[in-house]
Amino acid sequence: SCYLALLFPCPDRCNQILRNMEASLTARDRVGIQDFVLLDAYTSESAFLDNLRKRFHENLIYTYIGTLLVSVNPYKELDIYSKKQMDTYMGVNFFELPPHIYALADNVFRTMQSEFNNHFILISGESGAGKTEASKKILQFYAVSCPSTKLLNNVRDRLLLSNPVLEAFGNAKTLKNDNSSRFGKYMDIQFDHQGGAVGGHILSYLLEKSRVVHQNHGERNFHIFYQLVEGGEEDLLRWLGLERNCQHYSYLVQGGCAKVSSINDKSDWRMVQKALSVIEFNESDIEHLFGIIASVLHLGNIKFVADVRGYASLNNNQEMHWLLGIPAQVLQQGLTHRKIEAKAEEVFSPFSVDHAVYARDALAKAIYGRTFNWLVNKINESLANKDSSRKTVIGLLDIYGFEVFNVNSFEQFCINYCNEKLQQLFIQLTLKSEQEEYEMEGIEWEPVPYFNNKIICDLVEEKHRGIISLLDEECLRPGEATDLTLLEKMEETIGGHPHFVTHKLADQKTRKTLERGDFRLLHYAGEVTYCVVGFLDKNNDLLYRNGKEVMRQSKNAIIKHCFPSTEPDSKRRPETVVTQFKSSLVGLTEILMSKEPWYVRCIKPNEAKQPGRFDDVLVRHQVKYLGLMEHLRVRRAGFAYRRKYDIFLQRYKPLCPDTWPNWKGTAAEGVRCLIKHLGYKPDEYKMGRSKIFIRHPRTLFATEDAFQVLKGDYQKQRDAATKIENCWRGIMARKEREKRAWAVKVIKKFIKGFITRNQPACNDNSEYLAYVRQNYLTRLRENLPKTVLEKDSWLTPPPIMKEASQLLKKLYIRHMVGKYVQGITPQRKAQLVLKAQTSSMFKGKKENYPFSVCRPFVDTRIGAEDINIKVLQMIQHEHIKYSVPVVKYDRNGFRPRLRQLIFTQEAAYLVEEAKIKQRIDYISLKGVSVSNLSDNFLILHVTCDDIKQKGDLVLQCDYLFEALTKLSVIANKQNYIKVVQGSVRFDIQPGREGFVDFKSGQESMVYRAKNGHLMVVSVKIIKGSC
Repeated sequence: SCYLALLFPCPDRCNQILRNMEASLTARDRVGIQDFVLLDAYTSESAFLDNLRKRFHENLIYTYIGTLLVSVNPYKELDIYSKKQMDTYMGVNFFELPPHIYALADNVFRTMQSEFNNHFILISGESGAGKTEASKKILQFYAVSCPSTKLLNNVRDRLLLSNPVLEAFGNAKTLKNDNSSRFGKYMDIQFDHQGGAVGGHILSYLLEKSRVVHQNHGERNFHIFYQLVEGGEEDLLRWLGLERNCQHYSYLVQGGCAKVSSINDKSDWRMVQKALSVIEFNESDIEHLFGIIASVLHLGNIKFVADVRGYASLNNNQEMHWLLGIPAQVLQQGLTHRKIEAKAEEVFSPFSVDHAVYARDALAKAIYGRTFNWLVNKINESLANKDSSRKTVIGLLDIYGFEVFNVNSFEQFCINYCNEKLQQLFIQLTLKSEQEEYEMEGIEWEPVPYFNNKIICDLVEEKHRGIISLLDEECLRPGEATDLTLLEKMEETIGGHPHFVTHKLADQKTRKTLERGDFRLLHYAGEVTYCVVGFLDKNNDLLYRNGKEVMRQSKNAIIKHCFPSTEPDSKRRPETVVTQFKSSLVGLTEILMSKEPWYVRCIKPNEAKQPGRFDDVLVRHQVKYLGLMEHLRVRRAGFAYRRKYDIFLQRYKPLCPDTWPNWKGTAAEGVRCLIKHLGYKPDEYKMGRSKIFIRHPRTLFATEDAFQVLKGDYQKQRDAATKIENCWRGIMARKEREKRAWAVKVIKKFIKGFITRNQPACNDNSEYLAYVRQNYLTRLRENLPKTVLEKDSWLTPPPIMKEASQLLKKLYIRHMVGKYVQGITPQRKAQLVLKAQTSSMFKGKKENYPFSVCRPFVDTRIGAEDINIKVLQMIQHEHIKYSVPVVKYDRNGFRPRLRQLIFTQEAAYLVEEAKIKQRIDYISLKGVSVSNLSDNFLILHVTCDDIKQKGDLVLQCDYLFEALTKLSVIANKQNYIKVVQGSVRFDIQPGREGFVDFKSGQESMVYRAKNGHLMVVSVKIIKGSC
């Protein structure tokens, strides 16, 4: 009311609002609170039950504890699972709509997609509480909500139809539930990056195999047996040797209730057959599978009598004919004898009748148990995703809940141990997630007192001292071990433990409630009394070795697979059942610890399965052993309610004039402004980094009530805004329609133009051709050659632009050439003229010419200061044009000598220091010879009429192309330079000649050959290497 006084100063208005609020509070009192976290008396079990009862009577079977979902079995059909309901909950904020299993499934899915990590949903509760149904609802929701393709639909159908198959082979009617799962199931659903279900994998835990051979009164064997007998076709039953009467089979009548009104075995049989075909079981697999089921029934009908020596023999062998194609004699010996290996001998020891019955039942359990494992693996093959890319996973754990019967045996011990471990994990993960959220939001964490059930887990599983270790020791030790010796060993070892008591250890009062063969454990959920009778046998679960050998002679392919010849017949005893179960629980815990947890807690409202009946005592007991009060205490540690700022502001912004209708700042600032206006006290809330934390439910309820009062005015404004928005959207949509109509016309015209593009210009293609021209010119502008050398990179034109493109190319190349020429300096021009002359003389003729192209020519290679002054004085009047160092080879003997070659205006001079060794007038220069190879030799041929005159010059010059180009320009002898192949003849003196031979080799060499010629070897240059 203090909030209302702030919001509405007018007394009449305030009174009207208070009356409306009172009606709202009355409704809340009637239907209860939809999140237990908002319960004021959150520590009171009575208040918890009262809220659960109110909601149950209003058919509101779902309630939250934070993100944990509590589900109460209504025992009637409710219209809350339609496709419309699924659509309603898809993509909606978790707390925006009333609690529902679809809300949880959707939130898990969206969190997985946004955070790209793995999650699991733990569904727990006692038999008959609705765990299997909850698992089905989640699967159905994902089947509808996930993306749909033919391949994904295939996977979806297999995921959905794996359920009826596993239920047929793994579920049975018990005293508490007509469809009780007698195994634990963990299913991974794999999703791709788009959220499509692309595969799955199933793990099964602790199938209750003992049910195959024994059922308590009022219970049935596994469904599949009754489905086959009641629903199987006549031809199939005849082929399997079965009759359509369950009363004829020993394994089906022990419970005395083969027919159950709530179960339609014929209809379920048809569903199983359909499911097997969808999951891709072939006809052979199905025949062999049902052959095994029939064989188990026949095996149960085999009876033994004692012969004169007291040994077991078969009373009749009529049933032997139907047993898996195994020779009758082999099977008979396997059921009545045990093979014992004594050193190198094998001895068959006959059974007593009791031993034979034990061996028969052990074989039946082994056959069914291994077939069930084969079935799970076969389903996994069908669900396997072949794509190796990373997938995200949502796991569904549907596992037996805590069980307390009038007589609790080995199976209940394992099941309750499993629940004890899961409770330990549950509290650890809940505390961890709460603490992490507080730390992430910068809120101080307040330690929460809770019962740590580690003491009970250790009592069961501790090495050497735990019940499991003691049970295994007693099973494996030599001598006469019995269930009672096990009990004595437990009393001796763990007798002082506060959570363990037996008849012998109990006080006088407690002893009256215990039999001598009982022990009692104080679990987190309460006391459970276990009868030790049968513990050793069920834990051993031994199958005699010759039983396996008999099975290997079967003609049934599945049996051959389940009893492979490669299976080692070790003399060591196999792991006990409880040790295997403990190991599988460790594996399951590791799987769950690697994923983000979500929880569904299922509650059974009454034992009679009646709709509308709420048994307080029964529900109180389940609330306790499901740890719901513990979880609520953890969730309420400090703050009852927390929401992201934007969600909180979006809902409650009408309560503050500053935040309504639109807040311009950040969401956190808006929330701060809102709660200041509402008058929240400092100790009632905390502002985290991304969320507001509200300590007391009454604070939130007051805010919510104020919002409900204003909701009418707010709704009117919102409706008005919606109308305005609709009109505006209509205008924009009409404009958009006009734009699209115009776009359609343009696209049509464009397509028509494209089709007629090769025809003469007309109305149909004129705009398209204009577009083609414009597009080509635009692209050409962006891709013009940058230099004259790139002229061949001209953009390929469309047919219509070929002629224009050629003209443009010519113009552009002329433009680039002109631009280039304008930028050339006189010096650069002279250099290029010389290079052009070199090219005309040597391009394509001499191997090493390409290497010279990039080397610029210089005016001279020897400066005036490096030429002897006497030589300069002698030739300076002729003007020195160019000089270069050379190696001159003697005409006789070819000895190399360093010289200088100087070109003047009139002659070429060969100089040795201060001496001019030879002067060659350009008039007397007959020609110059060079080879076509990569050497640097040149031979100057001169006119030699007088015997006193020196002959031709054989020179080697490192600047060959430069020197010869200079000579051709200075002497005007461009046509006198010849490129020759093989050998060059030269005149030593008149009448005497010499030869220079040229060839390619591995390395460069110059030497006098045996024939007296000068041999010049040069390295071969491969084309393109330059």
